[in-house]
Amino acid sequence: MELGLYTFADVDPNARDKGAEGVQRMKNLLEEIELADQVGLDVFGLGEHHRPDYLVSSPATVLAAAAVKTKSIRLTSAVSVLSSDEPVRVFQQFATLDLISNGRAEMMAGRGSFIESFPLFGYDLSDYEQLFAEKLDLLMAIRDQEVVTWSEGQLRAPINGRGVYPRPLQERLPLWVAVGGTPQSVARAGALGLPVALAIIGGDYPRFAPLFHLYREAARRAGNDPATLKTSINVHGFIADTTEIAADQFYGPQAAVMDRIGRERGWGPTSRAQFDQARGPTGNLFVGDPELVAEKIVAAHKVFGNDRFLIQMAIGLMPHDQIMRGIELYGTKVAPLVRKELTGSAVGATPAA
Repeated sequence: MELGLYTFADVDPNARDKGAEGVQRMKNLLEEIELADQVGLDVFGLGEHHRPDYLVSSPATVLAAAAVKTKSIRLTSAVSVLSSDEPVRVFQQFATLDLISNGRAEMMAGRGSFIESFPLFGYDLSDYEQLFAEKLDLLMAIRDQEVVTWSEGQLRAPINGRGVYPRPLQERLPLWVAVGGTPQSVARAGALGLPVALAIIGGDYPRFAPLFHLYREAARRAGNDPATLKTSINVHGFIADTTEIAADQFYGPQAAVMDRIGRERGWGPTSRAQFDQARGPTGNLFVGDPELVAEKIVAAHKVFGNDRFLIQMAIGLMPHDQIMRGIELYGTKVAPLVRKELTGSAVGATPAA
């Protein structure tokens, strides 16, 4: 199972000098990706956003900078908001990244959990579903053929025999679909034969297992072999030298983010009691010392049979030194424990019902 990180590269939305804030966060972010590579983690993902509280609006640009500082780690968006972007440019950017990184680029397409990009780029939110479906279809066509003829959309103009360049080093640039808890999204990914990344940010994680059953069944019915399709779970969490330290360091910044988003969406405020419950054995938060987090990752793998596990540790205004220590522990302590436990076991095991 691949182990990795993803982040939205949070910044202070109230910073007076947003340029200076951005420069420092970018420096820290590149150091985090470089360290993740050095300690042997498999994947690093960056989420696209267009808000004052997140730094990265162009994941491929930042990942290209990281590519020249790293050697082995795979570099992916997490996610690219495909609905409000142009599939040709998305492919070109990640193909360029693939060339810079010597074949380590991936794309993770999603509809996004925020809507700021739609009015920003002139899209109607009433077309939310159709935009994603059409653009995903076009992106797949571009990935699979150098010269593209495509006329499947109503919202995007057709392409008639046009080449899309550059082409990546990898024969097929990996393309994942990122989903939340929507069964329709999971089934669509399976029917299309695309690997799926499931975000688990609330509730007990075992309750999401039926979505992977649905995914694999949709793949089978569409004629795709489920055994060849990769799955990932993407979670929130943090690792420190002790579980108490991990919980104390992570709670404040994570709660501030969830409360800020909650005020926008009508959620109630979070509490330390809710946080502590969520980091229990089956809770959605993977917070603790290396041994505890490793045990929880292995336990989740027994439920999902997932091929990849990504954790978002840099949530809110986490101090850089704490993030760096968390990444160090993840790569040097957690990853070896997980890999040792899964070696010789059925890594692609069928998840529990």
